[in-house]
Amino acid sequence: MATLLRVTVFGVSVVGVFDGGRRRNRNPLGPTEAEVRANLAGEASADAALALHELESSITPAEPAADETAVPRDLTAAAFFDVDNTMVQGASIVHFARGLAARKYLNTADLVDFAWKQVKFRVTGKESSTDVASGREKALSFIRGRSTAELARLGEEIYDEIIADKIWPGTRALAQMHLDAGQQVWLVTATPVELAQVIAKRLGLTGALGTVAESENGLFTGRLVGDILHGLGKAHAVRTLAIREGLNLKRCTAYSDSHNDVPMLSLCGTAVAINPDSDLRELAKNRGWEIRDFRTARKAAKVGVPTALVLGAAGGALAAVITRRKVPIAS
Repeated sequence: MATLLRVTVFGVSVVGVFDGGRRRNRNPLGPTEAEVRANLAGEASADAALALHELESSITPAEPAADETAVPRDLTAAAFFDVDNTMVQGASIVHFARGLAARKYLNTADLVDFAWKQVKFRVTGKESSTDVASGREKALSFIRGRSTAELARLGEEIYDEIIADKIWPGTRALAQMHLDAGQQVWLVTATPVELAQVIAKRLGLTGALGTVAESENGLFTGRLVGDILHGLGKAHAVRTLAIREGLNLKRCTAYSDSHNDVPMLSLCGTAVAINPDSDLRELAKNRGWEIRDFRTARKAAKVGVPTALVLGAAGGALAAVITRRKVPIAS
């Protein structure tokens, strides 16, 4: 039985229908349970993104009268950027975990587990369903009972400490190009919407579509609305937001590094592969999509990718442990 669900994100209430991920009909030709969860995740993400954007607009001081030389707003075009390895070097959730470990929210084993799963993903280019499920359970276990305000505060602190230095300058310049053209620019990520919104705000972007966790009275329940925003979920979130904002998807541009984001990339009139994995690079070449690679010494990295990734992840884990031991925790 479907139930009405109220989710609060940054103090903004979002209402939707939740059916526990069960199939809505028994028609064997109908959507699968995974598709239903992906659609629900996309709709919840669009609801939260627009609510947060409206909230930010309401508290931002009114701008002075428009300059005659200012670029007019392009109301039907927008850009959608994946985050991990597209806008941010590495995985934002791993950077976040490092910050949490430094604050003794996570232990070393949890941090290494996060990092190792990212290593496997970057080496193979594919996500294990077991790893995704395990990561989801760990994340939900961590936030259960915590306040949404606390996660937002931690996101701001960790962005300033770690993530700000991980932004790809080339990708940031592409986002600015769209902003300068008067277009909306949205992040689209599996990262929790609270953290995604912090990244978008710090970069001066329109907003963020991210994974939405259920909350009641400002506290996380430990359940997701639908599922992690991923694959088909991202595409559904972008489509839903486009409908509500009156965007023409044929005039929109999508950016990503991962073959998993092909549904989102295919949805927009222009697709750009940023620092692409091998599968996306091949597909982009076949479809004539533009490819931008901001990584240095890419040819040399091809030979030692697994080793480099392992060392990088391990180095991040060790750095967090050292920080945790040597740096006093601020009160």
